Amino acid sequence: MQDHVIIHPDKEFLSGPNSRGKEFLFILRVFFQFLNGFRKLHFIGPCITVFGSARFNEDHVHYQQAQTLGRKLSEMGFAVMTGGGPGIMEAANRGAFEAGGKSIGCNIVLPHEQLPNPYLTKEVTFKYFFVRKVLLIKYSYAFVVMPGGFGTMDELFETVTLIQTGILNNFPVVLIGKEFFKDIREMVDVMVQEGTVSPEDLNLLYYTDDLEDATAYIRKFIKENYKVKRKASWLLGEG
Repeated sequence: MQDHVIIHPDKEFLSGPNSRGKEFLFILRVFFQFLNGFRKLHFIGPCITVFGSARFNEDHVHYQQAQTLGRKLSEMGFAVMTGGGPGIMEAANRGAFEAGGKSIGCNIVLPHEQLPNPYLTKEVTFKYFFVRKVLLIKYSYAFVVMPGGFGTMDELFETVTLIQTGILNNFPVVLIGKEFFKDIREMVDVMVQEGTVSPEDLNLLYYTDDLEDATAYIRKFIKENYKVKRKASWLLGEG
């Protein structure tokens, strides 16, 4: 008896052209995932997204730092949003949760299932990475990037690209961990030297090891970036 193999929907879609029927169903699934995300997240209030590795346990210094960060952001009045999984994501959510704040998780369905962490006050699960990434960015007024792997780097550079091209407001992007990100910083300097990015693009990234410094840097952007919160409609299943 063969084991049942789960094919991730992203993999099926990206494997090349499918039948017209499959492509149409894909569009519908994407539509309803976006709709579900909009309904659940539209009224969470001012939010900050924290990116970082899923691989750190609670004994790791980065986990402990992210937990403290989540608490500080919550105490500033922000909802804390992450990818909803373990590691840095769990730590940031945990800090917000234990501070009595809003703790949001945008989880992803993976072949080896990623369960949402237990410190969420609101959770949305997505099947498609690109839908999830849009929602992680859409509702946030600042982005904090902590040590992580390929996924974290992807989220970092996609966010910075949206800011650089003017698609996203000039919200702060804070990288916590100068030693971890030193090669990234040097590579960006090389890009400036080679003319592939502009010198002013250096200002899009803020590097620090100090959580007080990070939160102070974020705080100065809040007044000009805050949007008026709309009222949720219970009739539409919002809130």
